[in-house]
Amino acid sequence: MTRLTVRVTPRGGRDAVEGWMTDDAGRAVLKLRVSAAAADGAANAAVIVLLAKALKLPKSAIRIAAGETARLKRLEIEGVDADDLARAFGPEPDGPSGR
Repeated sequence: MTRLTVRVTPRGGRDAVEGWMTDDAGRAVLKLRVSAAAADGAANAAVIVLLAKALKLPKSAIRIAAGETARLKRLEIEGVDADDLARAFGPEPDGPSGR
């Protein structure tokens, strides 16, 4: 299982992966934008759909492990490794961290 930290912008106008950033703690974080609002878990569902599509995985392979009500979320993803993430989203800034 691979862990991935994402920063989500709900009601962002479109569903898109915007690339990697480094947060204040120095962790690699993948920036996502979803058109869904944060109400009733709609943004969380959109995050899972967006990542499942980008990684070519079933939605059931992705789970929000922490941060369900926050912009910063930690995900657990079955069936991928760091190389798969790098192929889908580009290399992380400053090497592998934040998982």
